[in-house]
Amino acid sequence: MKTLEALQRDMATTTDMQDIVRTMKVLAAVSIRQYERAQESLQQYNRTVELGLQAVLRRKPANTMGGGEKEQGEVGAIVFGSDHGLCGRYNENMAAFAMRELDKMQRQTNGRRILVVGARIDASLRAMGQSVEECFWVPGTVDNITETVQKILLKIDDWQQQDIATIMLFHHARRQRVTYPPEVRQLLPVDLSRFNRDRNKPWPSRSLPQFTMPAEQLLRSLIRQYLFGRLFNACAESLAGEHASRLMSMQVAEKNIQQRLESLTAVYRQQRQNQITEELLDVVSGFEALQERKR
Repeated sequence: MKTLEALQRDMATTTDMQDIVRTMKVLAAVSIRQYERAQESLQQYNRTVELGLQAVLRRKPANTMGGGEKEQGEVGAIVFGSDHGLCGRYNENMAAFAMRELDKMQRQTNGRRILVVGARIDASLRAMGQSVEECFWVPGTVDNITETVQKILLKIDDWQQQDIATIMLFHHARRQRVTYPPEVRQLLPVDLSRFNRDRNKPWPSRSLPQFTMPAEQLLRSLIRQYLFGRLFNACAESLAGEHASRLMSMQVAEKNIQQRLESLTAVYRQQRQNQITEELLDVVSGFEALQERKR
């Protein structure tokens, strides 16, 4: 049985851990809101790009853009994860999901090339026997997302030069306030059919848009910005999902620590009471011994 001094040290250590977990909870909650605001601020940018695509497609209709002509070939995959732990099975779930989806596509393709964002998801995929072509660090702040997205776009350019027709995007997507399940979306080729459908809708302003540069060149530039927006959103959403998973893990840890602290406190009080009882019994025994001598 531990001494009172040892129990006091355990209680102090547990209290310190409780403070750390509470601090991590606050940081996770703040980070979630930070990345959610980044997504919200991007909505107007994406809306402007989509209106530009509608304007170009009024003059030059198209169905797809950015992919190759081959129906079969290697598929590229961009998988978002995390660099740090303490976020439950965030990376393991994404790795398992990505492998299942890519295995389904394997029947129609001749191979796959994988780019990951996050050291942990890289390790999870390699542990499942999947080779990874390149791994980028997860941006630590909203300001660093743009740099990461630009690196991904350069990698996409490299893949396209190697005739990779299809590129899939894997990331955690928000479904509810604190729910971010894995999701897969096709990044390339870009499906322009919905913009074709919208091109005949009334324009939101009184003057119709005009442009002087070649439609094909403008369309490619807009597609580039469209891809930037989708990748930025996926990165921000993935980061918010990482911190949401970490927040839930910290909530579980806080509950366990609280139970541990209550258990230690109960043991400490019991042992302290036993010690006091023993001391009182010693006093009573000594008093009775003195009384016996006086007789």
